[in-house]
Amino acid sequence: MKKPNPLLWIPSLLAILVITIILAAGLGYISISVSNICHILLSQLGWTLPETIDQSYPFVIMDVRLPRILSAVLVGGGLAVSGCVFQSILQNPLADPYTLGISSGAAFGASLAIIMLIFGLILPAALIIPLFAFVGAVATLYVVFTLSSPSARLSSNSLILSGIIVSAILSAGISFIKFLADEQVNAIIFWLMGSFIGKTWPDVILLIVMTIPCTILILVHHRELDIMTFGDRASDSLGIDTASVRKRLLVIASLSTAICVSVSGIIGFVGLIVPHLMRMILGPGNRLLIPCSFLFGCIMLLCADTITRVFLPTELPIGVLTALIGGPIFCYIFRKNQLERWRS
Repeated sequence: MKKPNPLLWIPSLLAILVITIILAAGLGYISISVSNICHILLSQLGWTLPETIDQSYPFVIMDVRLPRILSAVLVGGGLAVSGCVFQSILQNPLADPYTLGISSGAAFGASLAIIMLIFGLILPAALIIPLFAFVGAVATLYVVFTLSSPSARLSSNSLILSGIIVSAILSAGISFIKFLADEQVNAIIFWLMGSFIGKTWPDVILLIVMTIPCTILILVHHRELDIMTFGDRASDSLGIDTASVRKRLLVIASLSTAICVSVSGIIGFVGLIVPHLMRMILGPGNRLLIPCSFLFGCIMLLCADTITRVFLPTELPIGVLTALIGGPIFCYIFRKNQLERWRS
């Protein structure tokens, strides 16, 4: 089989991403041409905006659509790269960024913030909900690591089981908060489904500051990730401190996931499907797999968000659409793995 060429794949996906961003920016209730979008973007760099362009267009592009588009792009990329890490380290093609209960922790934190706002806490919802979600996700990560590592070495099975246990406890807590919310439970349910409605430039900046450095740090460890897929004995014999590297990469990927979930809510299957598809196409080498998964995750989630925003009669939460698309693909992957095990 011919080895994938990074000089072909990465620029191609990057070009597709740029084209998709420009096209998505022009679609909506107010349709804006590509040439007008380019003029508006150039005007932000000091170029003169032509007088023929409607004066409302710059506001629509720069303050409404572009923050939402870039939020979807960065969340998609962050979740996809985190999925690469979890699948490589846990040696499980069905692992995703939520395997350790990060989503449940973020959901519990956000639900707690929403119920506090319902009961009269006077704080800006745009700040307090993402903050509580992030703290909940990080606290969950700490609890899972504490449960699964009585010794210095982390076991994949103990990590997964600890994540399941903590998720079950937090799910019960979320159900209790929903009960307390009573008639205003819709606010919690809507957040849990995931959405990019109302995203602003501070959200974009927060995602850039967290997801891009995390992705770069993960890419730096691509060699260790490749070796660790062969098991602990192989990586230890090659001089890698497996326990330390595993913990470091899981923390980085989980922090990236936590910030994504705190901004967007819970969006399933992106971190599962994207790295799995890229691995099937490109092979297991993480040097190419990580950047390509990031770019393809950006494209996939942006396309899904554009569909919910533009083409559906009623705007669905993005998490619903990704689940509808990802569910059948997940079933296919699971069935394929089961058949391969049976044949072997």
